[in-house]
Amino acid sequence: MYLFMAISLLFLCFIFFIYKSHLQKRNQNCYLLGYECYKAPDDLKLDTETCGKLILRNKNLGSDQYKFLLRTMVNAGIGEETYGPRNVIDGTEETPNLSDSLSEVDDIVFGTLDKLFDNNGVSPSEIDILVITISMITSVPSLLARVINRYKMRDDVKVFNLSGMGCSASVIAVDLVHHLFKTYMNSFAVIVSSESLIPNWYRGNERSMMLPNILFRLGGCSLLLTNKSSMKHKSLMKLKLSVRFHGGASDEAYQSCTRVEDSQGYCGFSLSKSLPQAAAKAVTMNFRVLLPKTLPLRELVRYATVSFLHSKTNNNKGKTPSLNMKSGFQHFCIHPGGRAVIDAMGRSLGLNEYDLEPTRMALHRFGNTSAAGIWYVLSYMEAKKRLKKGDRILMISLGAGFKCNNCVWEIMKDAMDDVNVWKDCISRYPVKSTANTSFLEKYSWVNELELQPELNKKIDKIKN
Repeated sequence: MYLFMAISLLFLCFIFFIYKSHLQKRNQNCYLLGYECYKAPDDLKLDTETCGKLILRNKNLGSDQYKFLLRTMVNAGIGEETYGPRNVIDGTEETPNLSDSLSEVDDIVFGTLDKLFDNNGVSPSEIDILVITISMITSVPSLLARVINRYKMRDDVKVFNLSGMGCSASVIAVDLVHHLFKTYMNSFAVIVSSESLIPNWYRGNERSMMLPNILFRLGGCSLLLTNKSSMKHKSLMKLKLSVRFHGGASDEAYQSCTRVEDSQGYCGFSLSKSLPQAAAKAVTMNFRVLLPKTLPLRELVRYATVSFLHSKTNNNKGKTPSLNMKSGFQHFCIHPGGRAVIDAMGRSLGLNEYDLEPTRMALHRFGNTSAAGIWYVLSYMEAKKRLKKGDRILMISLGAGFKCNNCVWEIMKDAMDDVNVWKDCISRYPVKSTANTSFLEKYSWVNELELQPELNKKIDKIKN
């Protein structure tokens, strides 16, 4: 009798353990139900004419800076339809204020959230977790409080403010939500990613700090995620894996991208010469963890074999063996940080122009929109109807610190064809060249001027 009771108890404990493990595994899922990217109004477009006026009215610039800006603007991969902050368009970048800065953030945050809730049929009162990643502005009450007040969210919503995470913040937020889902069952989570440009437009003449003005543009996104198994059939993608690397222990990596003041007291982002090396190391260290978990075994064995043979022959000369990234992923969402970043990532990953097209076109149309950039890339893929059920997407994000944060998604349905922010222009893409030739044609005279008095006469003529 006692033996029977003991066996029964053990059996019940085993069943309970299996059931509990099943529930935990179900709650470890992270589904993307929808996302919305921000598209600014047309009067905020930074075309050639507007960019020229902006540069010419900066009294701190001289002939060397004009030549640098011309060369960089032409080759940056930025098009004629990106969006800039309101104070830059209005010519008041010298005197930014908090009211305008908060208005800029409100337009992005509330604009994307309104569409996100409407398009997915989810009420703000159903949100259990709220994450905001906007680094370069602080308000009291917080930006999170502004969202909660606007949408009258529940008083038990779990809120997280990720500041200073840079261009990789949205992937960090996804990883955070994924871990929170293991604790909070049957939950909805919202992530809002953007950056504040109005108070951070650089007005000095340091080259290392002028580059962000050319690359960074107005943008943002909002994501809706859940771990509810009942919502699986409505989801766009399922998170398979996320890997984070932070190289901040290295002084060179830490100082490669910093917000500092120049000698004149102007604040801005300084991009050092060590940035490419810091980025390369961060990507390499991240991939050491990510790729063994995502690439098929046959590819890992092939790479190990070829690498071994290569080390034993030719004294390590010749082409270095590389992994075939396409054996594990069909699509690549690379952070559109700039043409140089895209080119370097393409070479290191062995990608062709078709693979890099979404990132190049996102940079050309919307510029570097910080942490939201990879979602503009995803939106381009969706608008071009590239995504099919079962495909895997590798999202690669880089950020100050220096960080590399990647995640792998699996497409859950074929009907991913929403044009989103590409509605009015997707038919014009891809463009044949991302070089800004119109800027070169209009301001090529800068390269011909050597004397400052001649330059001043030319500038005065254009202004008048």
